[in-house]
Amino acid sequence: MRYVLLLLIILSVVACKQPIANNTEKVVTATVPTPAPVSSSQKMATTQARIIENAPTAEFPFNVTLKDADAQLSNSNEVFKKNGKPTVLLFWLTTCGPCKRKMSAIKPIYSQWTEEEDFNLYAISGDWSKNFDKFVTYTEQQDWPWPTYNDVNRGFREILPGGLNGYPQSFIFDKDGKLVYQDKRYSFGDEKRLFSEIKKACQAS
Repeated sequence: MRYVLLLLIILSVVACKQPIANNTEKVVTATVPTPAPVSSSQKMATTQARIIENAPTAEFPFNVTLKDADAQLSNSNEVFKKNGKPTVLLFWLTTCGPCKRKMSAIKPIYSQWTEEEDFNLYAISGDWSKNFDKFVTYTEQQDWPWPTYNDVNRGFREILPGGLNGYPQSFIFDKDGKLVYQDKRYSFGDEKRLFSEIKKACQAS
């Protein structure tokens, strides 16, 4: 009996020294680098999407009916000058607060712009015909130093990239009528960026 007990003890000790089978697969954890933080200016540029989304579906100076504050009708191909200078089109609405802030920011420095660079600039209202009286009143009140028209049939929505989805919007066409810059919406200071792009277009001409 003593021998049996001794044998059992020896067998138990040997068993404890054997490795325990483990069917669990080893999990390898990959180290993923933390992305670099995005600055507020980068977020702003992305949000405002200052890119040319695609080419216009018609050629500058287009064929769009315009009406001035005196209710005189004309065509964009007569109004927009193709005179070897870049052309800037500012699109706005009478119901758009950012549009008004943008043009209010440009107005006091516009003469400085035109002293530095030689270009054409027109402001085009995309208001519905029912708001034409508001367009007239606001235009006369502001007395802007640039020509201002109402897009009577909202024709630019059909031919400009992005369909003028989101106001205000700016478009710069070079001296040959090629679209070289587009932006949308407005934040404080964006007028400086716009003039920087105008200068590029003028210097490339």
